Amino acid sequence: MHRINAAVITCVLPAMLSVSTAAAEEKIYGKGVTASDVVAISELMASPGAYVGKTIRVEGLVTDVCPKRGCWMDLAGDKDLQTVRIKVDDGEMVFPLDAKGKKAVAEGVFTKIELTKDQALEHAKHLAEEKGEKLDPEKSKDLSTVIYQIKGVGAVIR
Repeated sequence: MHRINAAVITCVLPAMLSVSTAAAEEKIYGKGVTASDVVAISELMASPGAYVGKTIRVEGLVTDVCPKRGCWMDLAGDKDLQTVRIKVDDGEMVFPLDAKGKKAVAEGVFTKIELTKDQALEHAKHLAEEKGEKLDPEKSKDLSTVIYQIKGVGAVIR
């Protein structure tokens, strides 16, 4: 009888530990993620106007996080060189710097922000400052005056 219990413990315990470890590695931010349909980041980039104002869910690899306040994170899409920013108000959620390289799922309202050339330059300077960098004058010539991002309401980082 003791051998059966020991065998069960030997088989079941490692499985239970791996499940609890996996659950412990998953962290929920804000309201979490409830939408079931995932919009590919490449689809957002191909047809951004179709999603503006809609609540969407995206998945990807975290490529960058706001180093000052954790108020945004960038997710890489299903195609090279495509990312989308998940932006939250300061203190609403704080994405950790160690999220870089982890997989994430995020949900929020897809927004379009239109800027003047001066506003685009100030925004670029702000982003460079957050990272402790200086804005490259060559890059500042062709700044986009339209920013698409997700106003985040929830995320899960794994």
